[in-house]
Amino acid sequence: MTKTIDVALIGGGIMSATLGALLHRLEPSWTIRVFERLPEVGQESSGPWNNAGTGHAALCELNYMPEGPDGSMTAAKAIDINEQFQLSRQLWASFVEDGTLPDPSGFISPTPHMTLVWGDDNVDYLRRRWELLKDEPLFAGMEYTEDPEVIRSWTPTLIPGRKKSQRIAATRSTDGTDVDFGALTRMLFDRLQADGAVVHTDTTVTGLKRLDDGTWRLKLRREVGLSTNEAIARFVFVGGGGGALKLLQKSGIPEAKGFAGFPITGAFLRTDNPEVVARHNAKVYGKASVGAPPMSVPHLDTRVVDGEASLLFGPYAGFSPKYLKTGSYTDMFETIKGHNLYPMIRAGLANLDLVGYLFGEVFASRTKRLEALREFMPNARDEDWRLITAGQRVQVMKRDPDKGGVLQFGTEVVTGADGTIAGLLGASPGASTAVHIMLTIFERCFPERMPQWRETIRELIPSYGTRLNDDPVAARESLERTARVLRLVPESAPELQAAAAGSGTA
Repeated sequence: MTKTIDVALIGGGIMSATLGALLHRLEPSWTIRVFERLPEVGQESSGPWNNAGTGHAALCELNYMPEGPDGSMTAAKAIDINEQFQLSRQLWASFVEDGTLPDPSGFISPTPHMTLVWGDDNVDYLRRRWELLKDEPLFAGMEYTEDPEVIRSWTPTLIPGRKKSQRIAATRSTDGTDVDFGALTRMLFDRLQADGAVVHTDTTVTGLKRLDDGTWRLKLRREVGLSTNEAIARFVFVGGGGGALKLLQKSGIPEAKGFAGFPITGAFLRTDNPEVVARHNAKVYGKASVGAPPMSVPHLDTRVVDGEASLLFGPYAGFSPKYLKTGSYTDMFETIKGHNLYPMIRAGLANLDLVGYLFGEVFASRTKRLEALREFMPNARDEDWRLITAGQRVQVMKRDPDKGGVLQFGTEVVTGADGTIAGLLGASPGASTAVHIMLTIFERCFPERMPQWRETIRELIPSYGTRLNDDPVAARESLERTARVLRLVPESAPELQAAAAGSGTA
């Protein structure tokens, strides 16, 4: 590969697919090459059984609205997450309309998002959370109840077998979605390849070096035959999930110094029993255990993959030093450097409750895991459920001037000062907010091109540069349009069904 390419995308997941699709639309003449270590794209964290597929919009996830020491709450973070997901919905809808994406039912399904809690304190918390959100335009229509029969009508699995004396409460948003990010990734790459991009599978990027002329040399190794090669690129995106930290360190950019990663293994209980699956149509989130990371908030989910519905419960956390599900047991140790050892130690000492939580999870028995499931589905039967391994997640730790080191939840965008390289570290809600993340990269890495790109970006993402939640009319119109185009019209919204029928896309 002696010819200099414009864009090198490292990793064949949803992040690279989103960035490639956007850059191709903005600069159709740019050459794009993708380098994926596995035989197919979308197989690691983007794979449908490696994540829960929640279209993270903060409709049900309590970790976006934690209580302060005095019991206070703010809706600001939840609104921000929802705003970011709306950017994704708008881009996907635009891509469906223009034919970039085929039938949207292949990657997204309407699935109510619910929250379920029990106990007086948690019920009080959920009620106050709902009161803060119910009048926000992006959360319009969120329902709240403490009536078990209403909850039973929303999804029948949560009530039978539950003690009548147990005080419970739930919220429900019918705007929720289930997303197969693996399918979406493949669709986006299929279109990119049809338009001239080249996807190299079974190809590992083993080295990354900035050259004197500002371009980047990528050292490549074929996984079949182990032959080596190299590529030269003007812009590099390091989107290889857990493998990103290693490559960012190899790049030598100072912006990557001080970052470290702590891997967390995930697992789910899964059932495909059609009788059980038919009785539950929702993603139902609860409250995290003390010390648990946000990615380990328990939830009982409808999951739709290849048109077939299943149920997942979890995630159950564990530990492996691998940074990828198909990675190496030396991954974590290879990334420990002089510049990040102290932040790791300080972050670890400040989060001993997380260490204790993981220790308990690693040695949890099947009986204990089923007990956790039965807190949501009291009548769950052992024989219906099997344990599956989910994707690896890498918890980001970074330097902090005051504390020495802190855990960084969410997704961290790392960009070089000259704008020729960008990478991602971290986990949820990354995939759901991929479009927001890519727009952030554009603003940091291509500021000189943004004036000429903005018009096209706004055509694809109408709310870009504004906040939907500040404009009730715009929020409603955006939700209705994307629901119609993506075929997300819930049965409980006849006015949207009528609109969809009128457009011929129902």
